[in-house]
Amino acid sequence: MSNEWEVVIGLEIHVQLATSSKIFSGASTEYGAEPNTQASLVDLGYPGVLPVLNSEAVKMAIMFGLAINADIASHSIFARKNYFYPDLPKGYQISQYELPIVHDGELFIRGDNGKNKRIGITRAHLEEDAGKSIHAENGDGTKVDFNRCGVPLVEIVSEPVIQSSEEAKAYLVRLKQILEYLNICDCNMEKGNLRCDANISVRPLGESKFGVKTEMKNMNSFRGVERGLTSEIVRQAQVLDEGGEVEQVTLLWNEAEQKAEVMRSKEEAHDYRYFPDPDLVPLSVSDNNLDSIRSSLVEMPYEREERFVNQYGLRLKDVLVLTSEKLLADYFEETVSAGAEPAEATKWIMGEMLSIIKDGGMSVSSFPVTPDQFAGLLNSVKNDTVNVATGKDILRRMVKSDLTAAEIIKKEGLAQVSDESALSEAVAHVVANNPDELGRYREGKKALFGFFMGEVMKVTGGKSDPKVVKKLLTSSLESD
Repeated sequence: MSNEWEVVIGLEIHVQLATSSKIFSGASTEYGAEPNTQASLVDLGYPGVLPVLNSEAVKMAIMFGLAINADIASHSIFARKNYFYPDLPKGYQISQYELPIVHDGELFIRGDNGKNKRIGITRAHLEEDAGKSIHAENGDGTKVDFNRCGVPLVEIVSEPVIQSSEEAKAYLVRLKQILEYLNICDCNMEKGNLRCDANISVRPLGESKFGVKTEMKNMNSFRGVERGLTSEIVRQAQVLDEGGEVEQVTLLWNEAEQKAEVMRSKEEAHDYRYFPDPDLVPLSVSDNNLDSIRSSLVEMPYEREERFVNQYGLRLKDVLVLTSEKLLADYFEETVSAGAEPAEATKWIMGEMLSIIKDGGMSVSSFPVTPDQFAGLLNSVKNDTVNVATGKDILRRMVKSDLTAAEIIKKEGLAQVSDESALSEAVAHVVANNPDELGRYREGKKALFGFFMGEVMKVTGGKSDPKVVKKLLTSSLESD
């Protein structure tokens, strides 16, 4: 894309709230049930049934609003959004339009220059989900699963201030963090817990008027969002470079073919004929409600980042990794509380622990070594009971057993050898058996020191104290 164009992106994120029942009925929201087994008469819009608002969904929406420094409406209403589609059995979706429960919020993303950029959040409103149309691959019609009908959603609408696909991804990552810290959404895009629609436009650099926007749907991963937006930005700029006009359409991102496909021309809000739902009373939120919910909030990721830097003296780069997941940040703090040094805990968690989790297909929650046990291992290394290499091996053994580091050290005889007299024999043996390397070292090939260190470690089964070995080797190799 040439430098003549400026990108403008606004994101609409549909977040499935982690309630056990639906927003207007008692039907289950559990994922993976047999089709059409979790759709109640209320969800299906049978005559004579009435919706009842799920208070837990309201609480979760307010929690999110408070976390993004938004205004919480003391009075909001639900509306009917009318459209006809096979997976919408009532012929309308209950949503909020003119008076959303959350409005005028913000979150901050970290730019390439390390500075924070504010992304305004226009609104976040409650609504119910529609069903799911399942199109047969053999062309044999379409089936409809109504299980998702009535699942509670919060739709989060950003201001159109995002200027690149990279910023859009950073916004999504931060939003996901906040939702997971609050424990109000599972944030699994593949399961549809977190869905992203984007409005994209391109305008001449310096222009204040928005260009014609397109909407892109069906981006089912953070990488898919980044790729889809990049593709559409390039396409729009190319159309404008060639003197054409961008058409306002809705696009579906095809991840398999890495391209966007036109779905339909874009509807305007008036096409939906919004009007207040007569079956639902206005939603009122009192100051007491707000105070109670505010007092229940946990520390947010951006607050924890700042505290970790100040309290533990860690580098921001490392802190961003530690706080990327609430459970990982919790694990770090519990390890430090159990007696580990913050810097060492950081190094081992970011290195060995995350490597084991990745290689084993685990999650932080399923990592079997407790913070107390982890701290015990780190202190064994710190106290020179074992060296770092042996400590890494012990951690992997701890993952596969119920034993602590101390128990494994005792059982396997892994305690580090620090006795100089015992190690002197190993050093003398290695030096005497490698005369060629010794000669080259004394001729100036000082890099061979690492070779001798490795040979001593082999002879001692990796249990020797590296500091003592280094001292003895230096004395032996430098003497004539």
